[in-house]
Amino acid sequence: MDISVKRALMTLSALWLLAGCDGASTPQAFTPEMASFSNEFDFDPLRGPVKDFSQTLMNEKGEVAKRVTGTLSQEGCFDTLEFHNLEDNSGAALVLNANYYLDAASQEKRVKLQGKCQLAELPAAGVVYDTNDSGFVVKARGKGTTIDYRYDAEGYPLGKTTVADKLRLTVASTVADNRKKLDYTAVSTLNDKTMGRVKQTCDYDNHFNPVSCELEITDESATPPVHHKYTIENTIDYY
Repeated sequence: MDISVKRALMTLSALWLLAGCDGASTPQAFTPEMASFSNEFDFDPLRGPVKDFSQTLMNEKGEVAKRVTGTLSQEGCFDTLEFHNLEDNSGAALVLNANYYLDAASQEKRVKLQGKCQLAELPAAGVVYDTNDSGFVVKARGKGTTIDYRYDAEGYPLGKTTVADKLRLTVASTVADNRKKLDYTAVSTLNDKTMGRVKQTCDYDNHFNPVSCELEITDESATPPVHHKYTIENTIDYY
């Protein structure tokens, strides 16, 4: 075989190999359930075949401010979801049972589901969820309040707009790197007046999920503005 032909074939093989590696490292999109639940229950969404996870938010003193844990089935449904906000002493533990999530302690029905495991209703709060054709929750309707949710092409939550009476609160996120979605900046506005800014940067695993993050929050509703810094530590197990 001519040496030039050999070189051409070797180059072509190398290109195929690189293309295959690049394809293998392409991050998976976010499922409708993961994206929608993260919107409603305020945690960072994750990609891929997640089996269980925890997200722990710590303040500048190293104290735990918030913690979220969850387990998922191989189909991507949340089997359990538990969240605790130590700053305002609130929280809940939910367990999947047929088409409801039950309170783990009282066994009361907390969340009604649609389809296999998507949000449909919070009966006690009178909140109903609407989904789009792809199964993502795009609107929540409650007593005098509506919330519209936005996502990018990969299902990553880009923010939401809450309207109640004459108040309109909007949170809008911007992502610079489509692989590292949790590196973002966000701006919150109330009736078009800026109320706060958020910036987050993370280290990632090979699924492009965050392992640890630095979170900076600026409260511009205060005079002068107040700055808060947090760290987030994540544990993630996969199928």
